[in-house]
Amino acid sequence: MQFSQPLLPGTLIKRYKRFFAEVALADGPVVTAHCPNPGSMLSVSAPGSRVWLSETTNPARALKYTWELVAVGGTLVGINTNLPNRLAVEAVQAGAIPALGGYAELRREVRYGTGSRIDLLLADNQRPTCFVEIKNVTLRRGTDASQPVEFPDSATERGLKHLHELIAVVRAGQRAVMLFVVQRSDAPSFRVAADIDPRYAEALQQAVVAGVEVLCYSCAVSLAGVRVAAPVAAELPA
Repeated sequence: MQFSQPLLPGTLIKRYKRFFAEVALADGPVVTAHCPNPGSMLSVSAPGSRVWLSETTNPARALKYTWELVAVGGTLVGINTNLPNRLAVEAVQAGAIPALGGYAELRREVRYGTGSRIDLLLADNQRPTCFVEIKNVTLRRGTDASQPVEFPDSATERGLKHLHELIAVVRAGQRAVMLFVVQRSDAPSFRVAADIDPRYAEALQQAVVAGVEVLCYSCAVSLAGVRVAAPVAAELPA
């Protein structure tokens, strides 16, 4: 995925009320940008961080700018949670996620379960339908090179519900995949942040036992764009 126009550099003053960020642009003015990330943003929202914003061409938008990237150490991290679904679609269509390849049909946001929408539905006549739930990962605590990336960065009732929906999919004879898209390149491994959300960790363990597959991929992140790059080993709850 390429950004449609050059991003604007700035310095993060603060992130507040979940969906707002105050940023001092490199050319001087302080602006309020949309923060497209409902999580805690632990490890990626420190005041004083270098950030990059996109600028909308839609005059009807209330906020002209959207926060897209942040520099953490020497790594660029994508914080926009609206991107992973698009990144996953591009990766599947390009054959970059072999475990999800070969299906004749790819659909997005299909209703299933109890009032849910599956992020990706992969189907053909040769095998069970594959339901793919996608989560965005940005959390990485500490600076040691061996430190894993983690999910979630805050308690997630919605994520918990999705795991139970995937378990039901498997029990109905279909295929279910939990895909974690890490919008950063410095991911030696992945694990669940059980200290942040023990219920999610327990539910993921139950899902794996039930037959839900877990995939994790890191991304190549640059000022030009973001793309799914490489598989990341998952340390699943025992």
